[in-house]
Amino acid sequence: MTVAGLASRGARIYMGARSAEKAEKVITDLKRELGNPHADIIFLKLDLTDFRSVVEAARELKSKETGLHGLINNAGIMGVPFSRTKDGYEIQFQTNYLSHWLFTYHLLPLLQSTALPQPGTARIVNVTSDGHERFTLKEGIRLDDPNLESESAMVRYGQSKLANILHTKQLNAVYGPKGKESGGIIVAAVHPGHIDTNLNKQATGMAPAAILRIVTPIMKCTGILDHEAKGALSSLFAIADPNFIESGAYIVPYAKIGKPSKMAENDLLAERLWEWTFKMFQEKGYL
Repeated sequence: MTVAGLASRGARIYMGARSAEKAEKVITDLKRELGNPHADIIFLKLDLTDFRSVVEAARELKSKETGLHGLINNAGIMGVPFSRTKDGYEIQFQTNYLSHWLFTYHLLPLLQSTALPQPGTARIVNVTSDGHERFTLKEGIRLDDPNLESESAMVRYGQSKLANILHTKQLNAVYGPKGKESGGIIVAAVHPGHIDTNLNKQATGMAPAAILRIVTPIMKCTGILDHEAKGALSSLFAIADPNFIESGAYIVPYAKIGKPSKMAENDLLAERLWEWTFKMFQEKGYL
């Protein structure tokens, strides 16, 4: 729905996905729903469970564009059973945080050059969740054991979503309009709401699939889960609304400035997470 909202306003959009076949079908369907066969939606091969793919995707985008006005780190998984990616990290932590950090880092020069003539014309949105507060560790982020194999699926999810907000906080401190680098990039962390998407059906680390199939329709009928279309509202507000200028904000349903957890406002933890992440990628040769 975020892609559709931007495309309907004439934006050129690169849509990251692992499967070209599935992505092209989605793009075709979106163009039909929009009634515009010429909508500028482009498939970008991107596998967040593979750091090499993330770097290649960023390079591909940079080779095609001289400007980038918006980056929405939207992909995510929730409550899945423990597994490691080929890079050796817990799949939620890599998909929801690490790969988004890496993708963003490689696109920062393009975003900065876009914002240089007029600060605020380039924006970054990290999609997070109120799960960052509901399923949190006492220490926030366990940097000496980020995979959290001994913890529950939802605690691993909560850590990844907290990392999204801390990432946003540090991006703003360095690259925001008042940041150390004077980058002029507006950044935001967005909690889209409790939306009826495939994310809920995949959370088998939280409950068995059979239970999820029964519970999800009930939660939708009772208003606990909202319609999928609403899930894009806050991201669209943060990425495109000229009235949004509060860089570093935490946005809650729908298109409102909210307040994250105390842990998410911890400057020292945000710095430590950034430094840990930077060093890890540097040592692995991805920077």
